[in-house]
Amino acid sequence: MGVNANRLTRTGQIAPVASLLPGSLAFEGERRRPGGSAARVVRSIDIMARGSGRFVISLDFELHWGVRDHSTVEQYRENLLGVREAIPAMLDLFRRYETRATWATVGMLYAESKQQLLEWLPSRKPRYADRALSPYEAIEREVGDDETADPFHFAPSLIRKIAATPGQELGTHTFSHFYCLEAGQTAEDFEADLRAAQRASAGFHEPPRSIVFPRNQLNPAYLSVLDRCGIVAMRGNGEHWAYEARPYAEESPARRAMRLLDAYAPIVSTTRSIHRSPGKGPTDVPASVFFRPFNKRLARAEPVRLLRIETAMTRAAREGGLFHLWWHPHNFGANLRENLANLGRILEHGRALDRRYGFASSTMAEAAN
Repeated sequence: MGVNANRLTRTGQIAPVASLLPGSLAFEGERRRPGGSAARVVRSIDIMARGSGRFVISLDFELHWGVRDHSTVEQYRENLLGVREAIPAMLDLFRRYETRATWATVGMLYAESKQQLLEWLPSRKPRYADRALSPYEAIEREVGDDETADPFHFAPSLIRKIAATPGQELGTHTFSHFYCLEAGQTAEDFEADLRAAQRASAGFHEPPRSIVFPRNQLNPAYLSVLDRCGIVAMRGNGEHWAYEARPYAEESPARRAMRLLDAYAPIVSTTRSIHRSPGKGPTDVPASVFFRPFNKRLARAEPVRLLRIETAMTRAAREGGLFHLWWHPHNFGANLRENLANLGRILEHGRALDRRYGFASSTMAEAAN
């Protein structure tokens, strides 16, 4: 990052009114101090090195493994099957706009068959207090023979398409969609899971260097495990209370409502700084915005949502900051045409910002370095 990277934002604070204007020189989330702090902000922007900003995209590629505890295949069939069309279409857009992206992929998706999946299972498994969270007991009754018979739990063909596309990084979303903040699991279980994910990906690409924690359950106590497993980048969460990592049972309507509102109105700071660990451990490349899928009921508000993202991207580019956009491929599984049009608009804006400010498209691992 450029000069004074740590002063780019103070994440988690409510943005002042002045910072909400696209042309404003104010930092998003900056608390103004008495006695000329506005001038201090302007000077900080002036000395930022051009080209220090980063535009990062990450996708949580999980298929049914990521939703199986609350949605059956039948309940989510359209979105899950739609991934088969959505991923090639997204890759085409990434090629067209020369956009780099990190695909954090559940290790179980790499298996060519149910038999191979069973052979890859780690020797240690989590013993979640909520047994519905564990996929292991369900493999026999829920999983088919292979990708042809069961496109909801296998995806080696899609992973090969991603690996063959320039600029795409295949990271890990753990082997089993592992929940690091749920009761009944340990650091030893987590390491065994990550080792299984490494073995699963071995025939497809180099060992994963980036991780996205399932359900964004980042557990600081497990960072040393990431270091031992060769992980250099992780996607952290915003510091606002609506985005803090928590067990699934501690989610609340208030948190969900705040996140929904924040998607349309600039309530929470979105420009981020890359946080490099002072010692061992991965670099935090924190999330900025979840790229919500098109919603027919909120169609009239789509221009507002997209402008919210574009304005935040512009601010990050001007300030030399990080803007990290993320979503799941299955979010595009329904309403594909509208979702692709929205993505194309965002990628076009990113390309324009790169030309004007040097706002480089980067994978998570590249941003960490």
